[in-house]
Amino acid sequence: MKITDVKTFVVKNPPPHFGGPYFIFIKLVTNNGIEGIGETYAMPFSPHLVARMLEDVAGRFAIGADPFNIEHLWRTVYSAGYLQHPDLSLLGLLSAVEMACWDIAGKALNKPVYQLLGGQVHPRLRTYTYIYPKESDKTDVYRDPELAAERAAEYVKQGFTAVKFDPVGPYTAFDPRQLSLEALERAETFCRKIREAVGSRADLLFGTHGQMTTSSAIRLARRLEKYDPLWFEEPVPPENVAEMARVARATTIPIATGERLTTKYEFARLLGKQAASILQMNLGRVGGILEAKKIAGMAEAHYAQIAPHLYCGPVVGAANIHLSACSPNFLILEGIQTWGGFHAEILKTPIQWEDGYVIPPTGPGLGVELDESVAQAHPYTGKNLHLNVLNRPL
Repeated sequence: MKITDVKTFVVKNPPPHFGGPYFIFIKLVTNNGIEGIGETYAMPFSPHLVARMLEDVAGRFAIGADPFNIEHLWRTVYSAGYLQHPDLSLLGLLSAVEMACWDIAGKALNKPVYQLLGGQVHPRLRTYTYIYPKESDKTDVYRDPELAAERAAEYVKQGFTAVKFDPVGPYTAFDPRQLSLEALERAETFCRKIREAVGSRADLLFGTHGQMTTSSAIRLARRLEKYDPLWFEEPVPPENVAEMARVARATTIPIATGERLTTKYEFARLLGKQAASILQMNLGRVGGILEAKKIAGMAEAHYAQIAPHLYCGPVVGAANIHLSACSPNFLILEGIQTWGGFHAEILKTPIQWEDGYVIPPTGPGLGVELDESVAQAHPYTGKNLHLNVLNRPL
């Protein structure tokens, strides 16, 4: 069996755009007609340029290759152009191609991908969601702690046992920064109000996006400890593992991080410095499914857990599900609310979510099929990046 064709899709994610303004998918086709789907996450280039980059990488390395030879493909792409370094952009492309190869392999063997990675450990997967705004909101749920607490209680009634929120404020190109007293107070108020609203029915996942200096993160963590969050996410930028380790040593709140990291090499440094105990790899960036499984294995040896990150489309979500289902040290899975809306519409069969849990699919491969008619009906024609930061300091 050989890969013979590649096609890409840049799909507009309609309002409210949860998961980003667009999704970028790749489809690989073999000479015996098996199709595999993959997705890349948050590249720092125009999405249509990313699609061309995907086609270049797939055309150069995947066309003519056996989709089962994933390790060989991975090393070849990783070393392309004498790079051999955890580069965010190349690894995002490789992740999508690798994911599609696993989808093909599972379909060829008529097995779910998790059955090819050691077998199923978890029959259902605990999930969480960010606290998202509604069109009817009179205030900003990201700035109004009372509204955020109300929304958190609504999610708990739906079945969620954890909610995430980031009240620290915008992230900028000039972070990390020292938070003002006002910002510290607002963040603590969010945590207090949400804890009062959900009680012990749900964990609080305190998300940040690397906005703080080490000292500022420690100051905030000490304010938050009394509310017992399950984690303090990316308290400082991911570029300096030693400083994240300083935060970890200074607080009783577990540190979670990983959405901006790639490969086993970066996660090995994280674990070696004891900088985090919850790893949030994004499978559309980290290097794909097998690379994430290797990272999960390293984490297991350090008594660390995995909580795969998702802020993109449902194909990365499906890959996260397979990794989680076969990993003993799985903790919790990020979703976009209940996996409905456009995340369901773009798939022929939506991901199954029940009372706060995802039920892993039993179909072959990733267990999801892209509805190409929907993808083609929602082309993205803009040039914006998936995520943007403020271009001025706060």
